[in-house]
Amino acid sequence: MQDATSAFNLKGGSFTATVLELLSVRPEHLRAQLAARTLDAAAWLQQSPVILSLEKVADEAADWAALVALCRGHGVSVVGVRAPKSLQDGLKDLGVPVLSTLRRKGAEVSLDGEPEVAPQSSAAAPAQAAAQTRVITQPVRGGQQIYAAGDLVVLAPVSAGAEVLADGHIHIYGPLRGRALAGVQGNAEARVFCQALEAELVSVAGRYRVAEDLRKSGQWGKPTQVLLSADVLNLQGL
Repeated sequence: MQDATSAFNLKGGSFTATVLELLSVRPEHLRAQLAARTLDAAAWLQQSPVILSLEKVADEAADWAALVALCRGHGVSVVGVRAPKSLQDGLKDLGVPVLSTLRRKGAEVSLDGEPEVAPQSSAAAPAQAAAQTRVITQPVRGGQQIYAAGDLVVLAPVSAGAEVLADGHIHIYGPLRGRALAGVQGNAEARVFCQALEAELVSVAGRYRVAEDLRKSGQWGKPTQVLLSADVLNLQGL
């Protein structure tokens, strides 16, 4: 007799992926820079899904399958490729999903992370931002992931192995020992604030620094804000 018990469920979910945007299709160029970059971020890249963006090199002739294999050979967990429609027919044999430019209600998100937001009244904007702020009062434990569509306020520590993400700012009124990613939809004005910087990773709008690099900063263990300036992730005291 066949067991009628369901073997699986299908559920929708929301997950954050790192976008690796190719600016060159020369294998030797990519190989050298991947080797240098993944020395300090190998664990993060292996644990996190990565979307390989081909938008800025779509007009160049390349062996796309070889480039995907090259990235994976350096520990990059490629789970999908983002490309314009003109290129998608040539990517069907890559063995990974091929994604188009992401569109959202009220905005089109470009691949460089800068959203073109539809106009809205000045009175509606503050009310919407306030409604989206999420406040967490309990410690964020290892293995937990907390996401906020606006700002995220954590009134407790964020433990190692935990991850907090927000489209806006992240405020942590305690030690940050896990990962904090602000501006995950491309908001370069977002910031991360914490009472003690002991993070595994901090990120703003896709630019990130990992623990090995953060420990070399004079801000390690101190109250810190993390912000983008001239496309560089900076650490400043509070």
